[in-house]
Amino acid sequence: MIARFGLLQRNPKLTPEAFDRHWQAAHGPLAAQFPGLRAYFQHRVVDKEQFGIDHARGPWDLDGMSELHFDDLEAMMTAVATPAFGAAHKDEEDFLGDVHLLACEKHVVVPVELGEGPFVKRMTLLKRLPGVSEAEFRHEWLKVHADWVRQWPDVLGYVQNLVVDRYHGSRTESAEYDAVPVDGIVEFWFRDKETAAQLYASDIVTRTQQHALDFLDEITPFFVETRQIA
Repeated sequence: MIARFGLLQRNPKLTPEAFDRHWQAAHGPLAAQFPGLRAYFQHRVVDKEQFGIDHARGPWDLDGMSELHFDDLEAMMTAVATPAFGAAHKDEEDFLGDVHLLACEKHVVVPVELGEGPFVKRMTLLKRLPGVSEAEFRHEWLKVHADWVRQWPDVLGYVQNLVVDRYHGSRTESAEYDAVPVDGIVEFWFRDKETAAQLYASDIVTRTQQHALDFLDEITPFFVETRQIA
């Protein structure tokens, strides 16, 4: 399965509220018609705090992230070539500024089990250190780092989305790395910020973050509210 993430910045003429209304009520139904679409989520950014993280923050200033699931890259590209995509693409002119796209493999590290009660979700963009190859990043993040995270207490879910292709401008031609310098997207669920603060003060997270210094250059988190459109 491929998850296609859109890193979205609203049209500066719109307020955050107007952007979100258009995204959900007008754009959402258009994108939900893509052939081959398995699921569609909208992640609205509600907080851009660099919570619990010592790494440098990247330049990204997002209003939302879209997430569309397809069986594979071929199915994703087939959808892009249809009239349904054309209608959604034209609609972007009304409410979006810039759009960067990432095609990702999804890897579940801690299965999502929210149970009863409230929860918060954070999504984080990761950029690897200069000199760290894609293969080295894949090993350090998917294997070594994931093994550290599996030891964390009080985690309601942790999913890694490994970038396998990037797009900016063209929706069919791959972009250069520098045009969309993101290597992974983390999805992280926990009960509340207080629980997360205690977690980030723990020894196991300190050691995990020390490992992150070996392969990560930038860590850019966003707290989000997620809704499923399709």
